[in-house]
Amino acid sequence: MVFDLVNWMRKLALNVRRGITYLSRQNHLEVFPFPGALKGYRGENARRDLRAGINVALLALPQGMAYAYIAGLPIQYGIYGSVVATMVGPLFSGTRFIMLGPTNATSILLFTSFIAFNITQAEKLALMPLLVILVGIFLVLGAFFRVANFIQYVSRTVVTGYITAAALYIVVNQIRKVLGTDFDIPEGTTFFGLLGLTVESAVDAHLPSIALGLATAVAFIFLQKKFRTLPNVAICMVFGALLAFALNMAAGQSPTLAGWHVGEVKMLSSIDAWSWSLTIPPLDSGWISNFAGTALVIAFLCILEGTSIGKSLAAQSGERMDANQEMFGMGMANIACALCSGMPASGSLSRSKLNFASGAVTPLASILCGVVCAVVALTLGSYTRFIPQPVLGVLVITIGLSLISRFHIRIVTKTTRSDAIVFATTFLAALLIKLEFGIVLGAITSIILFLNKAAVPELVEYTADESGQLTPLGEERKRPDPEVSIVHVEGALFFGAAELFRDQMRRVVEDPNLKIVVLKMRNAHHLDATSILALMELVESMRKHDRHLLVSEARKEVVRVFKNSGMIEVIGRENIFADAAQNPTLSTAKALRRAKEILGGETAKVSIYAGARQRNEASDGTAS
Repeated sequence: MVFDLVNWMRKLALNVRRGITYLSRQNHLEVFPFPGALKGYRGENARRDLRAGINVALLALPQGMAYAYIAGLPIQYGIYGSVVATMVGPLFSGTRFIMLGPTNATSILLFTSFIAFNITQAEKLALMPLLVILVGIFLVLGAFFRVANFIQYVSRTVVTGYITAAALYIVVNQIRKVLGTDFDIPEGTTFFGLLGLTVESAVDAHLPSIALGLATAVAFIFLQKKFRTLPNVAICMVFGALLAFALNMAAGQSPTLAGWHVGEVKMLSSIDAWSWSLTIPPLDSGWISNFAGTALVIAFLCILEGTSIGKSLAAQSGERMDANQEMFGMGMANIACALCSGMPASGSLSRSKLNFASGAVTPLASILCGVVCAVVALTLGSYTRFIPQPVLGVLVITIGLSLISRFHIRIVTKTTRSDAIVFATTFLAALLIKLEFGIVLGAITSIILFLNKAAVPELVEYTADESGQLTPLGEERKRPDPEVSIVHVEGALFFGAAELFRDQMRRVVEDPNLKIVVLKMRNAHHLDATSILALMELVESMRKHDRHLLVSEARKEVVRVFKNSGMIEVIGRENIFADAAQNPTLSTAKALRRAKEILGGETAKVSIYAGARQRNEASDGTAS
């Protein structure tokens, strides 16, 4: 029986592997592209990758701690997440452009989401693997269905509004750490509720903590201005630890300072990386349904961050990046983080840029970064207990403030009214309701405003002048033939525009003298079932009043849609004229000839210019 069970599991694993391989081939994904990235690897490449890996590790370690701090998690979650994501992600993405790990956006979203669930710290830590593995699953599924291709339709204005709101959340949440105070955050607390609680707690502020925070801020600002290339976050942590040690020594001799109670400055907890072990996500259907929405939003943010960073760096290097392959690597990294006590992993802008600037050649640089982070965590993790909370709080505040881009805010609020509305909607919804609700509402608002513009097709009536040229018919001019109207259709005729198109056309055909309408459809795009039904209703309505509809300049796509839907039979093959690329106005000339035939008049000779001086005589022909 044991043999049968083992054999069944082996067959199951084989079938799963075959299924993944099939899906990946169907969607142009590589299951394990890392070996291909190392073809022709040389010693010089190894030196550059190692240098980049060490440089990024010096930034990834303090940032990982900071992001865990933002999320309200023990700092080892940020470090473990940095280690695992940088080592696993490149195995499945195969490029050097994106450095994975905890980020500002995912961290603050975790913080606000857990406030909404109102659970204890122990419950949060127990449920974290479930949330992270859901994020990974959504990313992997999205990669197979090539979801990354649709991210380009999410407005940068939405991202700007979300990041600005998230930055304010980060700053306000860390002020209490600098003040040396703490308080419980009730369920459903919004940004302004958190701000109010912070202001109320200021009466219990701890003076030495404030002094330590201010000293750290001054040191960080100085280092950023004079020595920007140094690992200033790590340097400030060491500086703050030494300053706190001296302050606590002084506090031991003098229990009060200027009437304020000194006491010991609060420190971070130590990291015991040697006890690091695998974690199994709790498969609770109730919590799966509760976390599904949050996990989906985090996965959405991961795609936004990762693809925008990767495409930017790839463009700078003159290379191409497969966003869906990167999404697959990101998903596998998150699944690994879930099993190794890590936070959600996304693409980090600062670490990715540093990796690129440091000369990384292959994704091996990311793996070496993870190795360095793991070694440091194992050897120096216990020393994190000497880092003061106010010091890390100030560094997190500086990270949050750096996210607020006045340049981007000015662009998105001044360029168009629609952009300003989207930014305000995203920003205010994130602050007044929930952070994740803000980005969802902003994306929906952006799409609605876009559809509002795209769903208004432009109809311009044309006439043929004496030389045969088609020119727009202004209000002051009359049709030379009052029974024929040439209407140029410009824009998308998808379902959102169908009703408006039909209403506009009805106003055109209301002219009692009008007998024939010629639709020029070269620039009509994205016809669908709804627009075809609207056209059919228009044709039926016109025929009841003894009027006719002709179609000219019908591109191959239009003819194909007409053929598949049966529209050709409704209008009549003899009334549809295919577009002629070599002579743009020839098709409409044929339609005008057909109009004259329907009216019972003599066949008109319509001269059409193919170029500045060349004139071609229109000949008979219909769409096939």
